Amino acid sequence: MRAASKDRTTIVDVQSPLPPLEVLKGISFWLEERGWKKNGGNVEEKLLIFSGNVASSAFLVIFLSCLGGVGSACLGLVLIQLYPSLSWWPLLLAAIGAPLAGIIYRIKSKREESLEVKLLSSDLSDMSILRIKAHRDELIAIQLELSESLELSSENSLLSSPI
Repeated sequence: MRAASKDRTTIVDVQSPLPPLEVLKGISFWLEERGWKKNGGNVEEKLLIFSGNVASSAFLVIFLSCLGGVGSACLGLVLIQLYPSLSWWPLLLAAIGAPLAGIIYRIKSKREESLEVKLLSSDLSDMSILRIKAHRDELIAIQLELSESLELSSENSLLSSPI
């Protein structure tokens, strides 16, 4: 459960041959379409900040609930072997462990995330260099959906990352 709700914020530098204003408008529009909200920024630092809420995955809630139930049932079986006088009562741990695992995951995975876009190149430059700090999945979505239209490229591909 800890890995499922782990923060996977990553920083990546992205280049584009397009002018900075065009690239920033394209990224801003795309993020707002996906439900991100502008949360301010800093003109001197050339920084845009977006925020959005992350919802838990229904599949993972069900999967982790099943794993929690099986694990609790196994613990119950071990307790029955150690203390036979308890009869079948330790198996009720499965009824507690299954929903508890799903509830814990839902609580830990629901959080507000931020996405920062910082312009590293000059405003008047013909080429754009951006530093994007965001969740790894969002960076992969940017790479998949915007790399062609905004001609974005980076040194390392997030799609081949082992993490």
